[in-house]
Amino acid sequence: MDWGTDLWDQYDHIDKHTQSGLDLVERYIKFVKERTEIEQSYAKQLRSLSKKYAKRGSKDEQDCKFSNHASLQEILNELSDYAGQRELIAENMITGICVELTKYLQDLKQERKTHLSDAKKAQQNLEISFKQLESTKKRFAKEWAEADKATQQAEKTESDLNATKLDVEKAKQHAHSRTHTAEECRNDYAAQLQKYNKEQNFFYYTEIPQIFNMMQDMDERRIRKLAEGYCQFSEIEKKVQPIISKCLEGISAAGVKINEKQDSLLFIEQHKSGFERPGDVEFEDYSQGIKPATSDSSLNPPKVRAKLWPFSKKNKFARPSFSPPSPFPVGSHPLSLPLSLSKLQHSPLSLCLREFNRSVKPRIFTLNLLHKQHRPPAAEDFSHLPPEQQKKRLQAKIDDITKELQKAQDQSDALEKMKGVYEQNPQMGDPSSLEPQITETSQNIGRLRGDLTKYETWLSEAVGGEEAANTINNNTQHGVVAANPTQNIYTEFEDEFDDVETPIGQCTALYTFEGHSEGTVSITEGELLSIMEEDKGDGWMRVLRSSGEEGYIPSSYVKVGP
Repeated sequence: MDWGTDLWDQYDHIDKHTQSGLDLVERYIKFVKERTEIEQSYAKQLRSLSKKYAKRGSKDEQDCKFSNHASLQEILNELSDYAGQRELIAENMITGICVELTKYLQDLKQERKTHLSDAKKAQQNLEISFKQLESTKKRFAKEWAEADKATQQAEKTESDLNATKLDVEKAKQHAHSRTHTAEECRNDYAAQLQKYNKEQNFFYYTEIPQIFNMMQDMDERRIRKLAEGYCQFSEIEKKVQPIISKCLEGISAAGVKINEKQDSLLFIEQHKSGFERPGDVEFEDYSQGIKPATSDSSLNPPKVRAKLWPFSKKNKFARPSFSPPSPFPVGSHPLSLPLSLSKLQHSPLSLCLREFNRSVKPRIFTLNLLHKQHRPPAAEDFSHLPPEQQKKRLQAKIDDITKELQKAQDQSDALEKMKGVYEQNPQMGDPSSLEPQITETSQNIGRLRGDLTKYETWLSEAVGGEEAANTINNNTQHGVVAANPTQNIYTEFEDEFDDVETPIGQCTALYTFEGHSEGTVSITEGELLSIMEEDKGDGWMRVLRSSGEEGYIPSSYVKVGP
């Protein structure tokens, strides 16, 4: 069954059907285009989301060492790859479906237009032939009627007694002429009828069936091509499914490989200070004044204390790194103290209290400072860090310098070899042109070796200092006392008092200042203070209160003098 045989008279329906098929192809192309726009928008949003939550900066890079942080970063990377696959789907659909079908659709439209034009042309030719048939038929009918009339007239003239022989002869000739013309028209009509029947037979049995069959073939090819486009819509996504599956598997693997214990250990390694916990503070009875250091050595031999890093005297009062606050516009009302400065300096009890505040209180004060926001400024030898972190940073620095030094040495060796080749073969290059590079490389090697020696020295000092401190702490924990306890007692006593500073002046507080920041001390309006360190141009001075507290205050809050 085909269109030419069964639908030979359904030209209009074939026209509409083929046009509907082309509209379907065009509709499918628009559908795929909108699908690709959705995929592209989805991929763009996924990339933006991944970029938004990605780690940035040195602190974030340090956090990525933890497995849970690193896993999230891997998930974001996998999501970015997943977005890339969505973009690939959109690209393949555009090129494999939309572009191909659009081009094919244009060809189909042109082919359909040609077939319909041929069918209309054949129809017009048949109609022209039919008009010619009708024309010859009418002419034959007319001539035959005229011939019949002329014959009747001749017969009438011949039977008329009054008609002459000449009239009869003329009537017969006229009738004969008309009959002859009618016969010719009859022959023309018969020939035209035969021609039309032949053309009509060709039109309905050959020409139109061929055109309709070609249109049927065109429509079937369109359907097959559209079916391929339907399948391709799925196949394009199936091709990237393995990669998408790998992305999803990578996301699952990132979650599975998180190790909470390892993260905890890594956090400990990153922030372990290496300090020993401070020991108990012994009670010292100052109610009877200062006792000789050797008076109770036989009963309570003092223990050797290790100088812990966070309680170092050098770092006890760090000068504030920020500007002092402006004083409030309040009047000055100095308060008289019951105890004069000279009396304070020579009173044994006051001196002992001051020593207690100097040696014991800073420990608690400095421990609290570890939670403050203001940290000591970074030092090149990383001495601002705890011992454990200092060693790690120094070792990492040494490793980096070693890699750079090896790279520089390899570059120097390569330049020397190249120079030797140029000297043996001057046509290959000028040896003197390498001198600037050789000199620069040599200087770089010298600088790196100097830096390496410097950092190695600092590392050895850090390791040695820590080992000595650990040895002392271990001996203290196990109750090990030096062989000469008397010498140790006086040594510690001298260490405690060897850096007692003498005030360089006095000042009176004009305003109340709350010292909440690192290294500062609180004062009240009218309080008499001892100046321990003058203002060095940054707006701060170090003072000593009568209670023994020592720290920095704004210079504008006090009046120098008694």
